[in-house]
Parts: sequence; C-alpha cells; structure tokens
Amino acid sequence: MRPHGSPKDLEHRRQHAMELLHKGYEPVDVAAILGVDRRSVRRWKASFHTKGEKGLHAIPASGRPPKLKTKDLKKLEKALLKGSKAAGFPTDLWTCPRVTHLIYTMFGVHYHVDHISRLLHSLGWSPQKPERRAVERDEEAIRQWVKVDWPRIKKKPPG
Repeated sequence: MRPHGSPKDLEHRRQHAMELLHKGYEPVDVAAILGVDRRSVRRWKASFHTKGEKGLHAIPASGRPPKLKTKDLKKLEKALLKGSKAAGFPTDLWTCPRVTHLIYTMFGVHYHVDHISRLLHSLGWSPQKPERRAVERDEEAIRQWVKVDWPRIKKKPPG
C-alpha cells in the first residue's frame, strides 16, 4: 500500500531519516520518530548506500493521466456554480448524468456516469438531496402549532 503524502513529502521524509541516521540514531529510533516501520528505514538506508541521493528521490505515482486539465476543472466548477438551469436543464439540480453531459459539451471528453461523483468529490462537492417541502407550507403556523398545540395534546407521563 502506498503511504499517504505527495511524492515530495515522502522524499522529504526519507531525507530526514538519512539525516537522523547520520547523526547516530538507530533505525528503530528513526522509525519511531518518523512514525514508519523500521524495515522502511532500513530499506531507505540500503537504497541510499547503493544509489546515493538518487535512491531517496520522489517517484511520482503512475496511473492514467487525468482527462481534464486543471484549467478545465476550474471552468467546469464555474459552470456548475451557475446552476444546471444555466446549462439548459429544466430544473436546478445537478445529477451525475447531467454533469457527464456538461463535460462532454464543454470539453468533448466522455466520462462514465459512475466516475462523476469521484470527480466532483475531488473538486470539493458532496452529494446533496433537495428537501421536499410543499409550496403551501406555512412556517409561522407550524411554529405556532409546535409551541401551543403540541404541548397541549401531547400525552403527559403519569406523575
């Protein structure tokens, strides 16, 4: 399992481990200080001895490059903030299929609907469900009922 942190953060941690080892700390102590396994410290030490400073360098995580660039994601977020009605949909509710359609029309990039939630989450968006409330709802009448009528009709415990 890949540890948490950017490649640069992980590289910095490995370099810090080497500094501590050069100061005379034991690998077990370095592991405790950095919060890593002692075997990792020994592996970093061996890599440093065989490859030198290059043995500690950051290795970017491999994987498929993103379909949308950072500037495209910013444009997408601006379009999302305008609302789905501004994008031509009948209601002001964003759904994954609607976002997929928006991405395709804006950038010509196809995303599968199942992956849109992950994309939105990376932008800081979270799923929301609209509250279903009647148009005729009278908030003042409800507050009055809860304050006056509800205590009057509520069963009181035998006392």
